[in-house]
Amino acid sequence: MAAAIRQGGTDADPGLYGPRSVTWQMHGDPVMWIAGVRALYLQALHPLAVRGVLQNSDFRQDAWGRLLRTARFVATITYGTTEAAERAGAKVRGIHRRLSLTDPVTGARHRVDEPELLLWVHCAEIDSYLQVMRRSGYPLTDAQADAYVAENVVSARLVGLAPADVPADTAALAAYFEKVRPELAGTPEAHEVDTFLRRPPVHALLVPAREVIWGRFAALAYGSLPSYAHELYGRPAPPPQVVTRRLRAMGRALRCIPPRARWQLPPKHILRAVERLGPGSRPSPYKLRRNAAILGSGDATGAGPHAAGLHGGGASRLPPGQGGEWRTPG
Repeated sequence: MAAAIRQGGTDADPGLYGPRSVTWQMHGDPVMWIAGVRALYLQALHPLAVRGVLQNSDFRQDAWGRLLRTARFVATITYGTTEAAERAGAKVRGIHRRLSLTDPVTGARHRVDEPELLLWVHCAEIDSYLQVMRRSGYPLTDAQADAYVAENVVSARLVGLAPADVPADTAALAAYFEKVRPELAGTPEAHEVDTFLRRPPVHALLVPAREVIWGRFAALAYGSLPSYAHELYGRPAPPPQVVTRRLRAMGRALRCIPPRARWQLPPKHILRAVERLGPGSRPSPYKLRRNAAILGSGDATGAGPHAAGLHGGGASRLPPGQGGEWRTPG
């Protein structure tokens, strides 16, 4: 997707996305952690998908490890080299090929890597990332949101999906959720995930921190779900405008932490990417704002209609006060 970047006399590999993509900028934001929890909530509402997780993993005993491994995978395919990203995808596909699940209702066996299950997991992630980031005040125009969905067809390919079967813009993503919504349910397994996400097991000394810090993260993630998800879980959430206001406040607070301090946390994918590609590759929402301003002024002549990420044509500004919110039906 991204061409090699010339730096210091050598061709540096920008990976599958590259610094000119929306994905590169967006995935470096700390609010992505809340978005990831929202994705878990949404994914758990698909009966077969959640059973596949609970029947084949140590989620109950090592949920933190699973969350960190998922975050590591996203960071690797975003900021790693092309080889590292492809290797990570091959590893995931290899694991999935060996796993299956039993539907307790019908007794039927299903492969974990059935396209329908992989597509649900992918779309729930992309929808969650977009929803939470835009409502937290992250600057994405509608055209940039479409570009983000299109860019991440590559992540769907890495886990085993055919690119032609994956939504490539926000309209197609919304249509997918309309289609799949009747299959969703608040199963006992979904409620088990909900219980865990609200109060994950921690050392006794960390319980106060869990209530103060994690509790707020989980509440925001749950509150940002569509209304039908709240109905399936059977517990209410604050009004959407209240959730958006709280996400904006949390976004401002988290973004006050210097990026370099945040990027010091293992496994330091962003720092390694910047070392590989140069300081100009540092992820920043400023680059998205700047590009939207250029496109809005009509000065972006020469940008092709399919140029990825920061050069998606026809960008439009978000309405003031909307919090960059884009909603799936329901």
